[in-house]
Amino acid sequence: MVARKIIFLINPISGTRGKSSLKELITRRTKDQNIDFDILPTNAEGKYDFLPALIARENVTDIVICGGDGTVNAVAATLQNNPVRIGIIPMGSGNGLAFAAKIPKDPSKALDIIFAGNASLIDGFMINDSFSCMLCGIGFDAQVAHSFAQQPTRGLQTYVKVTLRHFFSGKCWPFDIDLPTEKLHTEAFFISIANANQFGNHFTIAPRARLDDGLLDIVIVKKMNKLRTFLAVSRQVLGGRPKNILYFQTSTLRIVNRQLAPLHIDGDPKDTATVFDIRILPKIIQLIQP
Repeated sequence: MVARKIIFLINPISGTRGKSSLKELITRRTKDQNIDFDILPTNAEGKYDFLPALIARENVTDIVICGGDGTVNAVAATLQNNPVRIGIIPMGSGNGLAFAAKIPKDPSKALDIIFAGNASLIDGFMINDSFSCMLCGIGFDAQVAHSFAQQPTRGLQTYVKVTLRHFFSGKCWPFDIDLPTEKLHTEAFFISIANANQFGNHFTIAPRARLDDGLLDIVIVKKMNKLRTFLAVSRQVLGGRPKNILYFQTSTLRIVNRQLAPLHIDGDPKDTATVFDIRILPKIIQLIQP
């Protein structure tokens, strides 16, 4: 068996809710496992181009991200098709990919999964020239992501406040959607393109989505009044089939976005575009999972 070498990527100021810092917890637990490791800081600009050379030079077997979906996406984008295993200790506001993979938020329990080392290949996808490993959204949820990024405080409470404010003031946008077998035109509150099944915080938006099925789950919340929107999305989250929400699977699609509805990728606000070409990238990330 090849000896393991783990690189933990961690924000220097992150910590657990107990008395020990996250860094101290990782150091103690990993030494107890007699596993070679290093702890490096995350990159505020999301630049991880240095990782492939480091992995090759030091025979790194695992990269463990202590962070949220945006950091996971940035690292995974750099390491797609690299045989290194990727682990997650969820430290973000939503943690959608980790929760979809059934990785617990408790750092010690997440470390148990990392030390067990069971990894399997999962999909990613491209939206134009940008990579996503979990979910991207156009419209309302992207408005929330852009606003949330500007808040002085983070966390679930802030996210809920921002979401409610934009829900009541949000608009709909027109979209043209080209699929391999048909074309659609609709006005929508938002469109989600999902590889994972949720936004985060166990808020399921695409109940049939799987990380490794080679398909994207498309959720289109069509134009309706706010009460009906709330009821329809609630029913969608609970696994129902509301008639004003389109839900289908595909490996590729094009979305024409003439009125420049905003975009987010894995929870991070991104520049929008008039056309999005989207395609699945099957089984390109080795994710450590239970």
